[in-house]
Parts: sequence; structure tokens; C-alpha cells
Amino acid sequence: MAGITEDPIAEQHEVHDLNPTLGVIHLIALGIGAIIGAGIFVITGHAAATYAGPGVVISFAIAGLGCLFAGLCYAEYASMIPVAGSAYTYTYATLGRFMAWFIGWNLVLEYLAAASTVANGWSGYFNDFMKYIGHPIPAAFASAPLCVATDIHCSTYSAGASALNAMMHIGQTGTIVNLPAVALIALVSAVLIVGVHLSANFNNLMVGIKLCIVVLVIAVGLPHVVAANHVPFIPANTGTWGQFGFSGVLRATGVIFFAYIGFDAVSVAAQEARNPKRDVPIGILGSLAICTVLYMLMSYVLTGLASYTTLNVAHPVSMAVEAIPETTWLAPFVNVGAIVGLASVVLVLLLGQSRIFYAMSKDGMIPPLFSEVHKRFRTPWKSTIITGIFAALLAGALPLDILGELVSIGTLLAFVIVCFGVMVLRIAKPRAIRPFQTPFVWFVAPAGIVMCGAMMAWLPIDTWLRLILWTVIGLVIFFVYGIWHAKAPRWHIKEHPAK
Repeated sequence: MAGITEDPIAEQHEVHDLNPTLGVIHLIALGIGAIIGAGIFVITGHAAATYAGPGVVISFAIAGLGCLFAGLCYAEYASMIPVAGSAYTYTYATLGRFMAWFIGWNLVLEYLAAASTVANGWSGYFNDFMKYIGHPIPAAFASAPLCVATDIHCSTYSAGASALNAMMHIGQTGTIVNLPAVALIALVSAVLIVGVHLSANFNNLMVGIKLCIVVLVIAVGLPHVVAANHVPFIPANTGTWGQFGFSGVLRATGVIFFAYIGFDAVSVAAQEARNPKRDVPIGILGSLAICTVLYMLMSYVLTGLASYTTLNVAHPVSMAVEAIPETTWLAPFVNVGAIVGLASVVLVLLLGQSRIFYAMSKDGMIPPLFSEVHKRFRTPWKSTIITGIFAALLAGALPLDILGELVSIGTLLAFVIVCFGVMVLRIAKPRAIRPFQTPFVWFVAPAGIVMCGAMMAWLPIDTWLRLILWTVIGLVIFFVYGIWHAKAPRWHIKEHPAK
């Protein structure tokens, strides 16, 4: 996601115009910059408090292994079709328009919900920072008006709650709108319309800020971990599958999987790698390994500084460091770092969403207005406005847990399709030129499908219902518009000549 260029016109020429200048360190930094975001700053606390307790450390290891298998399949795809558009473009060039639409529609869900989730997490840290400087945001405008009705902080259904709300367990908080989240998305959308140059130096700066915050919290917090907070490490199950116990650890993997979203930025940058056959897999594996270790250490420290039962808040990292007098001084640094770092992630996600819309529009899947470029700013301004409106609605109305699980299930489904597609291509196009080949593909790809599918299965039925509703909407659009306007794929897989 972080490797997406600003100018949409470049997509038509990028196969020839992009220079192979990225080495292993650049690719690892790119992956880390895209991965570290709301997952580590926000989702960790929710998963620990609601499902796994301190055992969320194990959940991060399991989710990281699933991402490893999917990442290796991504690397093969990216080396064969090294262009922007991510899994949507790969699928269109290999599995046809219907599967391309299906995965593209899920990528829309991923980017929209992810941007909204990160904005929601940003709002929590911004609110905490405003309290710190003595100017708190009014409660009615500080959080989402909707919530998961099973949450202890959520009110019961109103008398006029719809059957759909009841089926999906959506309740009310009594607030009006999450105004800071809406304001951030509006500001970022405006910047994207005018145009912004996401240089490598800017990306490295953001990576540096976020890494410094994470490493600082781990280094300062480890000596002050309260051993009693880790007993029991895996809290006893409540009698319901997924609520603590080992089933809670498994259930949490589908939630904290959100923390790993973004490693595909490395595969998207394959064309810009000096040696993609070697550097892309190292970039994927390196960024995943580093982030997995950091995530496990961070979750260990958070659940050690504060009881896991207190971490289901919008700003768990700053809350945890405030729980111990010796680490309280870290709180303002954590808040400022999270505010800066998460805002940059929202920018990249919204930029990525407009890029996906642009690619789908150029392929005729959605109306031409989504690929219409502003004459002055040379940006897909209409697409950006539409994306911003929907992202603001989601961030302003829905809570973090609903948004995070929507992102996870949509992305996991995309990963399953990528793993499946790699196997299909090994049979359908055995002579395809593969600069990088997934090692042990007949184990890795099925393992990726099983693990990503399992993480989907561990998500609650409510999340599945929301995915089904989203899919139905997408199928209606495809059969009403996309199937009649779709064009031939713009990218093709090169093959070795027949012997």
C-alpha cells in the first residue's frame, strides 16, 4: 500500500518507466512502514481484553505464520506481473474478470475499512492528547454512535432497532459522531485531491517515528512488567468458544491479523527491486519477521504494564504506560508519535483505495468517473472524494472492533484467492516466466489457504453476515454494470517459448 504512486497516468506506463533502484533494506523498510499502524497501537488492546488476555502474544505468532504463507504466494504473483493494482490486477490477468471483480471488491472493503479503522484509532490518541493539554473533545463528538451490543460499554438495543441491527448485534453509545476521525479523513482527502508527493524520505521518516515509539515502549516497559498481570497467561475460557482459553487465542488471530495488513506493499514494489527474485521474498520475510517480533514484545509489555482487562480502549499503549508511575512520562510521546504515524497511514490507505478504483475503472468494471483525472492537480479527484465520503461515514459511525474485523475478513479472503491462484497458474501456465517461485508451493499455498481460511472461520458470525451483505452489493454492481463494460486485461503474463 505504501508503494503506490500518486499519478494515476503512470499505471499505463509503469512497466517501462519504473527504475529498479530498491535494495533489500529499502523493501524491508517499505514493508515495516506499511505494516506498523493501528494494529499495534490499537487492535492489540482490544484483542487482549476481549479474547486472549496475555495469550495475544501467541495469537501474533500464529497470524504471522499465516501471513508468511500468503506473502510467499504474493511474491510469485508480483514477480510475474510487477505493476500497481495489487491482487486485483494479478487476478484479472490470470483468473478472469469475475474473480478479479470479486477480489477487487474485497480490496475496496479492505482499504475503506482499514482507513476508517486507522482514523478511529487515531481519534483515540488525539482525544487523549487533547485531554493532556487541557482541551478535551466533548464526549458526544469523541467516539462512534454505534457499537457491538455484546460489549459491556454498549447500551442495549433501542426500541426502534431494526431487524438487521439486531441480527448483527449493533447497539448504540449515545454519542453523535466520531468527529476527530471524520475531520482527519476530510483533511487527508483534500490533501490527496490537491496532490502530495510520497517520497522515500517521507516514508522513511514515518517508519523511523513509529519504530522509535514501539522500541522505546518495549525498552522502557520491559523492566517494569508486573508478573502478576501475566498470571494466568491464557485466562480460563468463560464457557463460550472464543472468549479466552486457547479458543480465545485462536479467535484473536482473526482480529489482530489486521496488524499485518500492508506487507503486500513489498510485492507491489517488485518491479522497482534491483533483484526481485532474491530481494522481494527477503523484503516480505524480513518485514514480517521484524514486525512479528516487535508485535509479540509489544503485546507482552502492554499486558504486563496493565491488566489485560483494562486495555479495551481507543489508546491502549498510552493507557498502559500510564498504569505504572515509572513509565507515565512516555504517554505524551506515545500520543504524539501515534497521531503523526497513524495520520500518515490513513493518507496511504486512502491513496491506495483511489488507485484500486482507478485500476477497476480503467478495466471498465466501474464507471469512468472513478478514473477521471483532475486537469490541474493530475489526481483522480472524483474517486478520492467518493472514497473520502464513505470512509468518513464508516469512521464516524462504526466502532473500532467492527471496522477491524471487516478489514481482516476481506483481506483474508483476498489472500485465500491469491494462494489458490498461484496453484491454478502452476497448472494452467507451466511455462510462465516466474522470476521468483514460491518454494514448496504445493505445501505453502494450501497451508496459506487453510490458515487464512481458519482465521476467517474464527471470526464471529456477525462479521460473516457483514461480508455476505457486502458481497451481495458487489455482485449486483457487477452484473448490472461491470460484466457489460469490462475490457480485456491490460497486463499479460509472459511465457517461455515452447520447446
